[in-house]
Parts: sequence; C-alpha cells; structure tokens
Amino acid sequence: MKLAVRTIISLMLVLAPELAGAQGADPGDDKTVIFAPGDPEMTAATAHALAGLDEFLALAEAPPSGTDRFKLKVKVRDGHVTEHFWVIPFRRTKTGFVGILANQPEEVRNVVLGQNIEFSREDISDWGYTRDGRQVGSFTVCVMFQRISKEEADHMRDKYGFDC
Repeated sequence: MKLAVRTIISLMLVLAPELAGAQGADPGDDKTVIFAPGDPEMTAATAHALAGLDEFLALAEAPPSGTDRFKLKVKVRDGHVTEHFWVIPFRRTKTGFVGILANQPEEVRNVVLGQNIEFSREDISDWGYTRDGRQVGSFTVCVMFQRISKEEADHMRDKYGFDC
C-alpha cells in the first residue's frame, strides 16, 4: 500500500517577530495549508523565491536601515510527509544554515516549535523580511492567501503589511 505524499505549509511567523504566542503574534493567525506536491502556483512561488535567494542572503548579512525580521522557510521531511516552517532567526554555518523553528508542527514529529535546526540550501523554499513595516518576499504566503477565506487573507494583509 503506497502512502500519499503530503506537503504542509505554515503561514504564521512570516507574520510575527517572535515565536508563536509572543508579543505581537496572534496564535489564531497561525494557518496551515496543505498543497499537493507539484502544485503549479506553489512551485512558481518557490522558484521565484529561490531565484532571489542569493540577493536576500547578502541583504540579511548586512541589513539596511528600516529592515528587520529576516526569515527563511525550510522544508522538513518525516517519512512521507513534508512540512514547511519559518526559521527565525537563522545564520549561515560552514555546512549550511542553523536557526530556530518558528511554527508548531502539524504532521511531522521529528521537530518541535523552538527547536534549533540545521538545514541546507536545498531545504529552503522561501524567504522574507520587513522593510518599513511592509513584507518583502514571502512569495508562498501570497499563494496561501488564495487558499484561505478572503476575510482571513484580508485580515493578515492589513495586520502584517502584505501587498499581495
């Protein structure tokens, strides 16, 4: 019997400056959306993010005035399930990256919220930061807004500074 492969992507903490439940974060805004592997819109958003990854990483190493909340979205696999999480903060290492998992896992059991995880460039699926209170990057979030209610998406756009 073949198990279905699932991709689960967390929305929260592209939004909030700290871990879920911290000041400025509304745990009710943490949404998880399931995508089929190869979803064309999510694939395009990820490709767009990866095309600008080097520029983002250079910016994160020397942040200009008015920028903060630099984050990476990283995939974590556990058997047949892949879940994507925001990692905030993160830093480069000799072999890749390390950072703190900023979302509560829904399906994978090999990581926990707040865990320090190591990952490679190949695990990155998105990036983002805030410039003058507006979100930059976070391309997968814009796709996710199309899959949740208009009211929820409008609330998050207004509250967290998204222009998509």
